[in-house]
Amino acid sequence: MILLLGPSGCGKSTLLLALSGLIPASIDAELRGTILCAGIDTQTVKAGQLATHVGVVLQDPDAQVVTGTLLDEVCFGLENLLAPTEDIEPRALAALRQVGLAETREQALRPPTELSGGGRQRLAIACALALDPSVLLLDEPTANLDPAASAEFYSTLAALSGRSRTVVLIEHELDDALELADRVVVLSRTGTVTHDGTPAEVFGQHGRELLERGVWLPIATQMALRLGLDSDPNRALPLTAAELDSILDETPPQLHVVERDRPQGGLDDATAAIHINVSGARVALGGAEVLHGIDLSIAVGEFLAIAGVNGAGKSTLTRAIAGLVPLRSGTIDLDGIPVADMHAHRLGEQVGYVFQNPEHQFLARTVREEIGYGLRVRSRPDAEITERVEAMLDRFDLRRYADLNPFLLSHGEKRRLSVATALITEPRILILDEPTFGQDHERATEIIRVVDELGATGITILMVTHDMQLIADHAHRIVVLADGALLREGPTADVLRDEALIERAGLRMPPVHRIARRLAQRRPEWSAVYRSEQIEAISS
Repeated sequence: MILLLGPSGCGKSTLLLALSGLIPASIDAELRGTILCAGIDTQTVKAGQLATHVGVVLQDPDAQVVTGTLLDEVCFGLENLLAPTEDIEPRALAALRQVGLAETREQALRPPTELSGGGRQRLAIACALALDPSVLLLDEPTANLDPAASAEFYSTLAALSGRSRTVVLIEHELDDALELADRVVVLSRTGTVTHDGTPAEVFGQHGRELLERGVWLPIATQMALRLGLDSDPNRALPLTAAELDSILDETPPQLHVVERDRPQGGLDDATAAIHINVSGARVALGGAEVLHGIDLSIAVGEFLAIAGVNGAGKSTLTRAIAGLVPLRSGTIDLDGIPVADMHAHRLGEQVGYVFQNPEHQFLARTVREEIGYGLRVRSRPDAEITERVEAMLDRFDLRRYADLNPFLLSHGEKRRLSVATALITEPRILILDEPTFGQDHERATEIIRVVDELGATGITILMVTHDMQLIADHAHRIVVLADGALLREGPTADVLRDEALIERAGLRMPPVHRIARRLAQRRPEWSAVYRSEQIEAISS
């Protein structure tokens, strides 16, 4: 398996599209040189013919859904490849079972519209697996998956990788992928190959350089860099907890950890005013109730993370708060005013929303026009619009794309654009659904830095994410949902110390904590560590 890495916008997804034959067969792009995939020149056959050998899972699962049921969706590719009729449905059902979407034929007859974003991602994976291709191209396949589903995906991929199948994987959650990767290829911002070797060669010898270029690293490697363990040029950086443990054995003197919790905020402050109040909220979609009597209060300036497995109701809850879906019963108030009584224009001024799929909110022809759209519909002066748009272009590194159509950007660039459009109107509440999806390390860090700064000014932040380390490092409080119900809410440190709860919710402890727990077996001072920032408090 080849792990393909690089900063946002460097061409990773473009390379996968070219390997699949979609460039230039279906996507208008110039291709020079030769690409052989599964031994076939991609420019000499139709994309459909290449599909018998190459399976693709794109970043945006909605771009691949074309039919009305889960079963039809998975059968569709097999039918187009003229698979034997008697084999089509059994293969489709087997693939749906592999990804945990359907155990029975009846469950497979559900429409894709009933699935969460992570569920649709699993559907796209099932479609690729059903074809049993010799080459499998995966573009951040676990980005929308909850931790349990992500672990299950890698278990499935491990079984597939051992059957004479080539896998090319774009991923930034590297720890699970590393166990399967034989080779790592890194692209530069200009789309050239800068590193090509084994994981140990690439990460162990070039970790700090890659981090400075915006490339994601294994968590153990990041921890080692924060500890300054790259000072010896003859010693490779660790990739795993076991390797970090071994290096610490060789590193005198003894390291000491100072426990430092996340700064308190929100409802931990007795003087905090309630900004959002959710009381007995129930939501039904397609006739089925998906939120069951949620009670929740959120303070002004609070950074609240909403966690749970795919389909737990996270996005539905935030959409209800934003007035985008109606309540079956219960109330949601903003500053004491029911959302149901607020005009859409006023709600839009109060709440900025960054959707899970950025394309769902694009309305203009260029990036510059898209950023300024919210100000234009509010009839702001032209000079103000120009000044604020130009500032956003620089803030989110989008100036070079200012005159491009938003749909021509990479997924990471689209995400930055969606954040810019949400912030341009200066909302008092900012809702972010998987804000770091598709971002390189540098861009993800910048987005969260901006969010932290906004929270410090009194803006209330609601963040839906599967990234437990992101939650540990930045959220004041966590809300854990399961099957549309509130499982627990409380201060971040308290919730993350409840390992039984985390397991029951289908989540995983933050990776820094998982590694620290191993180190704590012989180094008790590590038992308190669960946040990245705490590692900076370690000194000799």
